[in-house]
Amino acid sequence: MTIDWWTLGLQAVNITVLIWLMARFFWRPLAAIIEARQTAAATILTEAEARRAEAAAEAAKIAEARAGIAAERDAILTAARRQAEDEGRRLREAAAKEIAASTAAARDQIEKEAIAARGTWATQAGQLALGIAGRLTGRLAPGPLFQSFLTGLADAATALPPDIRAGTAEAGIEIVSASPLDDAAKEACRVKLSDALGAAPGFSFRVEPALIAGLEAHGPHFIISNNWRADLARIEAELNHDRPT
Repeated sequence: MTIDWWTLGLQAVNITVLIWLMARFFWRPLAAIIEARQTAAATILTEAEARRAEAAAEAAKIAEARAGIAAERDAILTAARRQAEDEGRRLREAAAKEIAASTAAARDQIEKEAIAARGTWATQAGQLALGIAGRLTGRLAPGPLFQSFLTGLADAATALPPDIRAGTAEAGIEIVSASPLDDAAKEACRVKLSDALGAAPGFSFRVEPALIAGLEAHGPHFIISNNWRADLARIEAELNHDRPT
């Protein structure tokens, strides 16, 4: 077998030209296209990654905003609940104070009306007692009635301290009666009271119808009352002892 070197050389040249042509017009454009597509794909991936990062950041912002809104809502609800509780407490306290004030005012009004009623009743009772006493005075015998008042006056004079009884000798005593006394009654007063005081003071006499019935002895340091006006005054004081001042 013989080798045709010209044919082999031509074939080698053809192959070389073919390889150059393919490299020139096929592989380079194809590589450029592939590189361009790779670059575009990389760009797309980069943009996608950037958009994904942006989306993640936006989602984080939205989540944060939602969390802030939820916290703000909770804060608003808590503040509203506290405000409602405070307002309810304030209204309850105001209502309680108003009720207490109304109750106190009503109690004061009732007490004032009761005091006024007791005062009116006491006044009427006193007037009634004065009327009854006046009528009784007219019906009772003057002698025994006078002797009863004089005995009570003498007993009260006897109960005075010794120094006060001794001081009446020089100063004298004024006898006050509801009606004029005759000479016998005046002499009875001198005798009875001198014995009770253990002294013989000077006596003067005065009439005061307001006593209704009975006597009073006015000394330098004492007043002894044994009459219906004083008795009625004590009764009125006892009736009104619980009245506030």
